[in-house]
This record gives sequence, structure tokens and C-alpha cells, in this order.
Amino acid sequence: MKIYTKSGDQGETSLWGGSRVMKSHPRVNAYGTVDEANSMIGLSLSFFPANEPVIHARLIRIQNELFQVGSELATQNGASTSCPFVEDSEIARLEVEIDEMETALPALKNFILPNGSSAGAALHLARTIVRRAERECVDLGHNEPVRQELIRYLNRLSDYLFVMARFVNQVLGQSETKWLPPKNQRGSPQ
Repeated sequence: MKIYTKSGDQGETSLWGGSRVMKSHPRVNAYGTVDEANSMIGLSLSFFPANEPVIHARLIRIQNELFQVGSELATQNGASTSCPFVEDSEIARLEVEIDEMETALPALKNFILPNGSSAGAALHLARTIVRRAERECVDLGHNEPVRQELIRYLNRLSDYLFVMARFVNQVLGQSETKWLPPKNQRGSPQ
């Protein structure tokens, strides 16, 4: 199978089900952003030591779930697909794992800067990409049906990636950097 088809050379792409849309269509933007988040999780995995099989397994599972999300978004309304959708069970599993990781972390009393280890910083970036995907799906939902489970999954996944970034940084011995707002400078001389 050739990787290039030349069918998109005029700025259109096919959805699963056969319809053609512009590559700038909100649906294409949404599944493209999901793909971007998936790739960033992959980058994070490349930074993380392989001797943490639980973290690796969880992130690989999430990458597979993001393929399910992307597949759903790449399917035209009314077309059938053999790929299962993410459901409430995947959302519940994210919540259980968030709670597990949080028990090992210090309670947050301040905002933290998204940094730390390379793996943790990449997970923070993945979180922001997932948030963008969520916003794009909400936007898409104003014009086309988007399942609420899909939006809830992305919402919970961004929370998950935030906690996972903190957890990974702790495992790798990286301390968190608190955000310290500048002191109020109003009225002070320049």
C-alpha cells in the first residue's frame, strides 16, 4: 500500500463513510488535534525509563483510546464503523487511576508551572493539546452531533495527564515549580 494517494492535493480529505470535506473542516481539525496529543504522549514515553511498566502500559492504553476517539471523529455522521467508541467505562478507569496517583502526590496548594523532567513536561504539553481537542469537539458539536461521552473522555483525560505529569516528575525525582504571582506593583514608581 502506498502512503501517498494524491487524493488530498486539492485540500480535501475523505471521512470514513466516503464523504469528502475540506482539510480545514472542524471535524478534521478535531481528529488532527487528537492525533497531535497522541504523538505528544508517544514523545513523553520516549523520555521515560522502560523500568516503569505500569506507567508505560497506562500511556499505551491511552494512545489506543485516542485512536478510537480519532476514528469516531473521522467517521461521517450516520456511517458505521467497526472501531468501538470510548464509553463511560474508560472515563471511570481514568478517574480511578487519577485517584490512585493523587494519593502518592503532595496536595496542591499553589498553581504549578508545567515543567520538570522531559517526560513530565511532554505530558503537560499533551494535556494542553487534549484541552484544545476538547474545545474543538465542543465547537464541532454546535453544527454536528458529537457524543457527550467523547467530550467527557477528553475532559477527564486532560485531568489525567496533568496528574500523570506530576506523578512522573515525582517518580523521576523532579520537584514541582510553584507559580508565584508578581506582587501588586500598582502605584509603585517605575
